[in-house]
Amino acid sequence: MLAKLKQLSAEEEAAIEAAALEARYGQLEPQDIITFSIGRFGLQGLGAVSSFGADSAVLLHMIARIDPALQVIFLDTGKHFGETLQYRDALSADFGLRNITVFEPLASSLRETDPEGELHKSNTDACCNIRKVEPMARAVEPLAAWFTGRKRFQAATRNGLPVFEAVGPRIRINPLAKWTTADLAAYMREHQLRENPLVAYGYLSIGCFPCTQPVKEGEDARSGRWAGQAKTECGIHLSDLDHSLTASSL
Repeated sequence: MLAKLKQLSAEEEAAIEAAALEARYGQLEPQDIITFSIGRFGLQGLGAVSSFGADSAVLLHMIARIDPALQVIFLDTGKHFGETLQYRDALSADFGLRNITVFEPLASSLRETDPEGELHKSNTDACCNIRKVEPMARAVEPLAAWFTGRKRFQAATRNGLPVFEAVGPRIRINPLAKWTTADLAAYMREHQLRENPLVAYGYLSIGCFPCTQPVKEGEDARSGRWAGQAKTECGIHLSDLDHSLTASSL
């Protein structure tokens, strides 16, 4: 009971802090948000989660210019496009990122639940839970806060995305929340950043290859993810991510 009360208190404190940070710093420019957050949480308590997808270069470039030693978390699901893995390595070298940490699904979970590697064909939620949500929970467990590259324009479900938000007892930070496609394109051009090669083929939001397809004209950037399904998120960005910590083998 005491542990439960302590956890609830930590969640309440995170919610209060996130609201205060959003009110005071939510309108800053992304670089200033990153700088402030590193100062607030420190390199030991802060990380950045990156898919090395369609527009990941922008946030990673900003981070590298401020502190290339910040931990960058990459979830290797075992189902990524080969182009994404190559892009991860090339971009890391371009920017001099010194702390790329790769988290993979638990081998025991794959043996028990997806031994043939075809779970995505019958249950995409279960596949994402094994390959992304549980590894993500392990990745952020020691952290106080983490950065994501999410933007409001990406989908209707992200229209009200704040810069600072609470996830259980932790803070999730979205420095690029208010940026538009034009902002991203201008930054990419200004700094001559390498683009994920899949973008040229119409992949505007890039996840695992079995569940990602090019975006059709006029649709939002995430429409190519789990096309034809009601599913819009893999789960790592949902508000109850922290609950998966209790279900993992931590």
